[in-house]
This record gives sequence, structure tokens and C-alpha cells, in this order.
Amino acid sequence: MKIFTSACAAAAIVAGLAGAAVAQDDTIKIGVLHSLSGTMAISETTLKDTVLMMVDQQNAKGGLLGKKIEAVVVDPASDWPLFAEKARELISVNGVDAIFGCWTSVSRKSVLPVIEELNGLLFYPVQYEGEESSKNVIYTGAAPNQQAIPAVDYMMEELGVEKWALLGTDYVYPRTTNNILDAYLKGKGVAAGDIFVNYTPFGHSDWSKIVADVVALGADGKKVGVVSTINGDANIGFYKELAAAGVSADDIPVMAFSVGEEELAGLDTANLVGHLAAWNYFESADTPENKAFIDQWHAFTKNDKRVTNDPMEATMIGFNAWVAAVEKAGSTDTDAVLGSIVGVEVPNLTGGMAKVLPNHHLTKPVLIGEIRADGQFDIISQTEEVAGDAWTDFLPDSAKLDADWPGKQCGMWNTETNSCVQVQSNY
Repeated sequence: MKIFTSACAAAAIVAGLAGAAVAQDDTIKIGVLHSLSGTMAISETTLKDTVLMMVDQQNAKGGLLGKKIEAVVVDPASDWPLFAEKARELISVNGVDAIFGCWTSVSRKSVLPVIEELNGLLFYPVQYEGEESSKNVIYTGAAPNQQAIPAVDYMMEELGVEKWALLGTDYVYPRTTNNILDAYLKGKGVAAGDIFVNYTPFGHSDWSKIVADVVALGADGKKVGVVSTINGDANIGFYKELAAAGVSADDIPVMAFSVGEEELAGLDTANLVGHLAAWNYFESADTPENKAFIDQWHAFTKNDKRVTNDPMEATMIGFNAWVAAVEKAGSTDTDAVLGSIVGVEVPNLTGGMAKVLPNHHLTKPVLIGEIRADGQFDIISQTEEVAGDAWTDFLPDSAKLDADWPGKQCGMWNTETNSCVQVQSNY
């Protein structure tokens, strides 16, 4: 009797394990790697919610490959080394097939060696400094030629800016972007003395000296413009100091690359009205696709006051491109998805299409917006879709590099020597 009972128990255990395996096989797991605590939570929590909304919508359509999608959410807590640990956990322990995450470039660069080692797949949804193309990353935010360069062109051609203040927070994205812009402006004939570059720490609050230096740039009567890669709450003090100095957007226009609807929500925008931002999407875009997205967002969050922004659109595009590539490949395997994702096109929210390019960047329109009193933007300029460039044309060492994963299996291809510099990314 005991033998029979043990045999039954063993059979039950085996059946249970088999059932668990079947249940597991019925689910496709994706990782959500966004800070839910710490300094970046205010921005990244929204992107976590965006992924969850996309998962809900896809599951309502029947899932993917006949299976439900399950989002595994972790919190790297605005701690850059912890991003790498959580990415490893998502791939090695949770068995996710793709990760949607990161915001700052330092968090992305922390994750790169992990996903390249484990052959994971990251969809990165924020504008960044370029100078990178990883086999294991699809960059759904803007490269500099899809934000920074067109914004400077607009200020030069439409606003008559002749002297430039490049102001940024002191980390990799502002420094690299401003190096590119410095080279670009000098190539356009701007004298070195007409370019003022300054970096401040995260959370910087005393802007009086810097604003005074910016104002002094225009002492000779030439038009001054500010290109801002200032991040986070430091922007509040900066714009307040401009207003306190009696400087309006007409006097010295500020073009921001890191100020969007999320950052303006709940702020007193009195000091910001008329200043500018460059993105690839604004909530005020008047298209049926955008209206539907906003309605879905409000329904999902049960909050009509939750705004949408550019990294949300980039997250949506990345998710939909992944779904399309999985369906095309008939598999969620990283290599299979990468083999099918280049050339995939999915709708953006401004009326065009986002196409995944061989360098793992996208085609994106460039929009210039003017800040309104209600924290939204009037779209004053919009281009056709621009192909993202992984390596800028305006730095000598980068101008000769190309990225072509399907054709050359290389993200740093030297077009002069016709050889691959290296396959792994620069961390």
C-alpha cells in the first residue's frame, strides 16, 4: 500500500511538474527595467505603465504566437550598477525574451555588457547621444541627427541665432551631444568665441552666474540662443533665473532636449512660455492615431490628467516592432527576432511610419514645440521621417563609421578600411 501511495505521489509530482512546464510554455515573458524609486522614478514609472498597457492590449488581441504575454517588472531604483544586476536577473532567472527599459545613457551602458554576454534584447526608448550601435539593442528614441542637429538648424534659420550657449547636466548624454554640436556649429562658420559651453551637476540650483554669462554673450548685439541638455529639477531654477534677469523667450530662446510634457506637468509654467523643445512627438499632435493613444492611456490609468510624451511613443513603437518581428519570425528567440526586425514598419503617433533600420535605429520625424501656459506644446515645425544615424557625420572618428547588422554583422564598420572595428559596444 505504501509502495502504491508513493508511486501515486511520484506520478502526481511528475504530472504537476509537467503541468507547470506547460503553463510556463503558455506564457511569453518580457522584462520591464525602469526605475520605480529614486531620482528617475518620476520619468520612468510612466514608461513602466506604458509597457503594461501595451501588454494588456496585445493580450486582448489574443496574445502573441498563441500565448499570453507576461510582464516581469523590476526596480533598478535609479542605481546604475543595479540596472546591470536586474537585467541579468530578468534574462537568467526570469527567462524573459526581451527587455523594455533604461532611461539615462549611463543606465543603458551599464546594461550593455550583460545583454551582449547573454544575447538578450533591449528596446531603449529615450533620445540619446548616439555613437553606439549594439547588436542586442533597438534604439527607438532619437539620435542627434533626429533632434539636436535639426533643432540647431531651426534656431539658426528661423530665429536668427548667431551665438550659442550649450548648457547641460554633467554626464555622458549632454557632453557627447554638445561635442557634436560644437563641431557642427564650427563647421557652419560659427567662431569658437561665439560658443559658450557649461556643465552643472544634477539638481544644480544657483543659476545667477551662468545666466549672467549667457546674457553677456549678446553684449555685441548678436542674437543668442540656448541649447539645453539640462536634466531634471535643475530646469526649474534655470528658467526662473532667466525670468528674474528679465530675459524672455523673444530675447534669448531656449531649445530644450530633455523637457517634455511629463516634466512640465504640475509646474508653474509662467517662466517657460514661449521657450522651445525638440522631440519626435508631442501630445498636442493632431492625428487620429494620437487621439486613440491618449484615450487608451487615460482609460488604462483611470486618470484623464496623465499626460503622454515622446519616450512613451518610442516605447509603444518598440513594443509593436517587437511583436511584428516575433510574428514574422514565428519565434521569440533573440537571433530569430533580430533576423526579422530590420525593415519592420509600424505606425507612429504623428501620422507616419517608424521603420527599423540596419543600424538598429528608426526613422522618426523631428518636431519643434513652443511651450504653452498649460504645459503642452504648440507644434511649430515638423519634418518628414529622418533616418537615425548611429555615428555622427560631424566628429572625424565617427564620420567614417557605419552600422549594418544584417549585412555586415557589425555596429562599428570602418568605411575607409572596409573592416569591422569591433563587434561589442563601447561601454
